Amino acid sequence: MKLRTVLRIALLLILMDIAAVSAFRASVDGSLEELRAANTQRLELYANSLNSEIGHYARLPSLLGLSPYVEGLLHAPNDVHRQQAANDYLERLSQRTGASAIYIMDDKGIVRATSNWRQTDSYLGENDSFRAYFTDAMSGQPGRFFGVGTTRSEAGYYLSEPLTSRGHIIGVAVVKVNMEYLEKLWRENKTTVMVSDQNGVVILATEPGWKFSTLKPFSKALQDAFDRNLQYNRKRLLPLGLEERRSLGNGSHIYRLDQSGRRTLSRLAYPRDMLGQSLQLPLSSWKLTVLSSLDPVYQLAYNRAALAAVLTLLSLTGILWLNERRRRLRDKLSAREALQQAYRELERKVEERTADLSRANQQLHEEISERIRTEQHLRQTQDNLVQAGKLAVLGQLATGIAHELNQPLAALRTLSGNAIKFLERQQNETARTNLQTICQLVDKMGEITSALKGYSRKSTSSLGTVDISLAMDSALLLLRNRLEGSQVRILRPNAPEPWQARCDPNRFEQVLVNLLANALDELQDQPDGLIEISGHCTTAQLILQIRDNGPGLQEAVRAQLFEPFVTTKPAGIGLGLGLTLSAGIIAEAGGSLSADNHPQGGAVFTITLPLATKENRHV
Repeated sequence: MKLRTVLRIALLLILMDIAAVSAFRASVDGSLEELRAANTQRLELYANSLNSEIGHYARLPSLLGLSPYVEGLLHAPNDVHRQQAANDYLERLSQRTGASAIYIMDDKGIVRATSNWRQTDSYLGENDSFRAYFTDAMSGQPGRFFGVGTTRSEAGYYLSEPLTSRGHIIGVAVVKVNMEYLEKLWRENKTTVMVSDQNGVVILATEPGWKFSTLKPFSKALQDAFDRNLQYNRKRLLPLGLEERRSLGNGSHIYRLDQSGRRTLSRLAYPRDMLGQSLQLPLSSWKLTVLSSLDPVYQLAYNRAALAAVLTLLSLTGILWLNERRRRLRDKLSAREALQQAYRELERKVEERTADLSRANQQLHEEISERIRTEQHLRQTQDNLVQAGKLAVLGQLATGIAHELNQPLAALRTLSGNAIKFLERQQNETARTNLQTICQLVDKMGEITSALKGYSRKSTSSLGTVDISLAMDSALLLLRNRLEGSQVRILRPNAPEPWQARCDPNRFEQVLVNLLANALDELQDQPDGLIEISGHCTTAQLILQIRDNGPGLQEAVRAQLFEPFVTTKPAGIGLGLGLTLSAGIIAEAGGSLSADNHPQGGAVFTITLPLATKENRHV
């Protein structure tokens, strides 16, 4: 990289940094000033609402001294009727004013009447002489005190006034105000507000986890003192972790909330840097503080700094670009001529290549058409071979089928002749029996011819759903004559539910007939012949096995068992296409056909087919 380029980049970075820093500082100063003005208004608003809430109840304790119920009770504190009358009066007054509790104490600090007398944990009979608001009132001064109740552990603001009679203090009237309503009202404005008392303890806060935290750490002695006077009802007062980072003047400070090493006070995530402004409340020794996150201020400043840096970059880049543009125009004019020459050469090569591709494309279309014709011819030939295999099996079964039909026909001739004679003799019942037998024989012949018709039908090799049990029934019906004429036993599976697979039903029946007929040929001279049909289903496949207990497969034949014109039968019996066609039928359905010798003797043929599902059942 040239030295001139390095110097340009360095100068550009320095100018960008200066613009970004200046914009950041100006944005932060302006945003802080706007935020301080807004917080000042919020402080006045929240202070007015707090003073209004306290002032609403300020004169209520002194007015209680004018009530005859209160005065009568303090002169006779043990009178049950006067106590109940005072309880009812204070209860009505609490409901009308909204005070949390109103109660009357005698000069010993014992609560003689209270508005919550109906509750099981009422203040009635308590001795609160240790409370500061009682001692202040007994000294003739109004009591103002914030603390946590020892009965219900509810925080509240207590206002007390001395009750006098003939110049002597005979009791104290106390009004307890619950400030939670004010907290909820402040919380709706989505502003962080807190109020701390003269001890630096947060007594009101929009964040619930901040309540009863301290603005500064307390010594153990001070904590023990609070535990003794029960002002906070022995609550553990932990430091809030609000650290002052910088003072902005006029009561404004930048704070950082550090909660490391202590549990989280709230489910909310507090921003670290905040602008805080405080106001001393005139009616009490409390301090009202409004905190605002500085994250939006910093985010805006970062955005403006980035914008200033980008604008600086764009301005300087534009100047450099104009300088470079003049140089590039000269280079561009010289390169245009070379580009035109290269373009003309490229066009010539493209035309030549396009001609070659057109010829290759035409040749490819011709080859595809020829392949399609060849495949169609091959499929037609395969269908004819499958049909020829069926007819060959039917030819082998013809003698047995003729015997199956001749027996019912002879019986039909005899039974029909006898039925005529029985009718002439009016032996109707016997004639009815013969006719019923004739019907049964006709049904039997219909089953045979229906099976032959379905088997001999030419299939279109379209996939469908085959019921394995029904296909077995049809295959065994075609082979029934051979089975009855032999000593071979058939063991069929007893499936708990129908097995349905994906295959052409007519062709699958042909596969079963071929495999069962081959097994019968192997067992024709064996006295205890057995053909066992078994199967099971996996998640996606049906596995069906046909096993015989014959001599099994020779090793020399197993390697080419499924090749065309390979057969182990004597010359003139079979074409050697049965297993070849069967393997092709199963393969077209997406399955497989394999053969092996069983460990216990005999051959076993395994058919694997995909199961029929709801998605592919009708495809």
